[in-house]
Amino acid sequence: MPIGCWLRKAVLLTLSFMLVSVAYSPHPASANASPVQGFHVSGTNLLDATGAPFVMRGINHAHTWFKNDLETAIPAIAATGSNTVRVVLSNGSRWTADSLADVERILALCDQYQLTVMLEVHDATGSDSLAELKKASDYFISIKQALIGKEDRVIVNIANEWYGSWSTDVWAAGYQQVIPELRQAGIRNTLVVDTAGWGQYPTAIFDKGLDVFNSDPLANTIFSIHMYEYAGGNAATVKNNIDQALAIGVPVIVGEFGFQHTSGDVDEATIMSYAQQKGVGWLAWSWYGNGGGVEYLDLNNGPAGALTNWGQTVVNGPNGTQQTSVLNRIYTMPGYQPVPAT
Repeated sequence: MPIGCWLRKAVLLTLSFMLVSVAYSPHPASANASPVQGFHVSGTNLLDATGAPFVMRGINHAHTWFKNDLETAIPAIAATGSNTVRVVLSNGSRWTADSLADVERILALCDQYQLTVMLEVHDATGSDSLAELKKASDYFISIKQALIGKEDRVIVNIANEWYGSWSTDVWAAGYQQVIPELRQAGIRNTLVVDTAGWGQYPTAIFDKGLDVFNSDPLANTIFSIHMYEYAGGNAATVKNNIDQALAIGVPVIVGEFGFQHTSGDVDEATIMSYAQQKGVGWLAWSWYGNGGGVEYLDLNNGPAGALTNWGQTVVNGPNGTQQTSVLNRIYTMPGYQPVPAT
């Protein structure tokens, strides 16, 4: 073979090999392809962005009715040892809407005080209207700029106590509709779904919770029971509701509870002790400002006042926040750097 032909063939073979190598050699993922670091579900555990189990211990704060008290209330809540604050928001259907700027201010302040935030829309409370659930979901989509990039410190409770009826099918169908819409909008935060019956009908979780969970393409949804006189009235009820909810293989929290309620007593001691035993999160209702005959549910005598007897139980009791709360490890792990949302 003439040397010129040999050289041409050698060059062509080398180029071909280089092209094949480029096509098939592995490359590190680009920044745009990096996963978003954040809370995520693993079996019946909620893990934080460092991979450690995160068990919520905290307080509900009715921000939307006391907007001017934010800078006073949040530091006081942090001082209780809580690792989470559940913040009441409004989408404007029933109360004055909390704007994107309002939400950004809330999140910045809570971050300063190392509080994980669960945001919830309260306007759909007790409603059976799918339109009201959709309004709550659309509200979160409208403020998604505040949520994206904070998946490691912000959790989204889609709608407080949506679906007042004690039944399951419409409740499940509603969430199976809105959860994919939230994901399609780019919201990757852990989602929380309150059960039916004003949050006190956990049978909805037992029967159709897995269907709702499977509607989330990110498999990053947890469930919440509100334990008042029906869902938390005695020790057997509390334990049964927690056990059966966990039995579907997805995390559950007690998103609200008190020590009594309109129609009867609540076994708060079992809620707190059994939740500690089972690694289940809880958020007590509520910091202050209750009315309508349930003023006894105030944990505090104002945005930064003295604890009530109920507050002493939640904060300083044997299973209270001071004894059992562990901060989100993003705030305590040396060198932690969040992976930005893309």
